[in-house]
Amino acid sequence: MKFVYALLLGMGVIVGDIASAEAVVCARGVYRAGCVGPRGGAVVVRRPVRCYWRAGVRICR
Repeated sequence: MKFVYALLLGMGVIVGDIASAEAVVCARGVYRAGCVGPRGGAVVVRRPVRCYWRAGVRICR
């Protein structure tokens, strides 16, 4: 009987531990970053770095 209770408890833990299907997964790469969810995905592209001189100081943005 203890075995049956332990089995039912284990099944309950496994069922309760299942991840949600509406999870969002994000990744960041060298050139772009993106996220994917249940309703589609989105990608963000990094702009190239632009450097210029202002008042004798190099500024890179």
